[in-house]
Amino acid sequence: MTTATPAGRTPVDLRNPAQLLAALPYLIGFRPAKSVVLLGHRYPGDCPGLVLRGDLPRREHRAHQARAMASRFAAGDHVGVTLVIVGGRRRPGKPPPHAAFVGELVRELGEFGLPVLHALWTPTIRTGAPWACYRSEECGGALPDPRSTVVAAAATECGTVAFDTREELEALLAPRSPEALARRAEQLCRLTSPPWPDATCVDEAASVVRAAFDRGRRGDGPPTDEEAVLLASALQLPDIRDLCLAMAVPPGTTSAREAEHLWLTLVREIPPPHRAEPAALLGFTAYLRGDGAFAGMALDNALEAAPDHVLASLLKRVLDSGTPPEVIHGLAAAAAGPRPGFGLEPADFDKGQAA
Repeated sequence: MTTATPAGRTPVDLRNPAQLLAALPYLIGFRPAKSVVLLGHRYPGDCPGLVLRGDLPRREHRAHQARAMASRFAAGDHVGVTLVIVGGRRRPGKPPPHAAFVGELVRELGEFGLPVLHALWTPTIRTGAPWACYRSEECGGALPDPRSTVVAAAATECGTVAFDTREELEALLAPRSPEALARRAEQLCRLTSPPWPDATCVDEAASVVRAAFDRGRRGDGPPTDEEAVLLASALQLPDIRDLCLAMAVPPGTTSAREAEHLWLTLVREIPPPHRAEPAALLGFTAYLRGDGAFAGMALDNALEAAPDHVLASLLKRVLDSGTPPEVIHGLAAAAAGPRPGFGLEPADFDKGQAA
């Protein structure tokens, strides 16, 4: 299992091993354990690029995983990679564990012309945990408090949370009520067309989405069956879906945070295949704010609900390539276009919040 995170706005210092190790939970969204993490360096070398995490493989799978992970950096503009192993116990007087796997990774990355600039090990990302280098016995020390890093401060300012495990992060996407999903799936199956007249379909669907934002601001809780079915129907309309994409920009604003909260709520409240729409919107919004781990989970959720979902498939490929979020900003603007009157424009939501 791998997790890809694109280069974003995170102010990580790639030259300070202890700070870099301590920052990993905030870079990938959760505290890695029994993991290999590859951090790409973009030109001139101190700019973060793709961050790729994978589970530590069994001995017989080392070569395959090393080749698969190294190939993910081939298409980007990386000048080198920092390699991190999290897990294992170091025996006194011995090199850090998993040295053979590190060697496989060094060789495979070298095949793509990518030098390993640092090769680091720590048993766990915790305050005071030991860390060491694979290349020098003199290189090592104790990890600082992960919460004290510059990356942690920046993440906290943006409202980002680092979870203790990947499973905790994935649990955010779990259905709230399987029984409610079953009822709503039955109702959606009976719908053969949108539940609004053709002449006013888009306007009425936009009103449904606006009402959902209003309920979220009031803290009204999860939607009723009727509200969930109407929202699922609204998000099937390309005009509405495109306007909802535009809510993700600028990242980190009030409107973008409200939108991400609504899409997350709907992922838990709408059955497949309709769930794919809010899951794709959630993945896009998380991607733009630089949370590649959560974006990847949301996009996987969308593709599980609807394997042929075009937007989710496209975003997953772009995410896996390590494309920086800034590169796909234009997708939101291009999707929305000049469509006044629907009441979904980010500026209108900001005005509503101020009022």
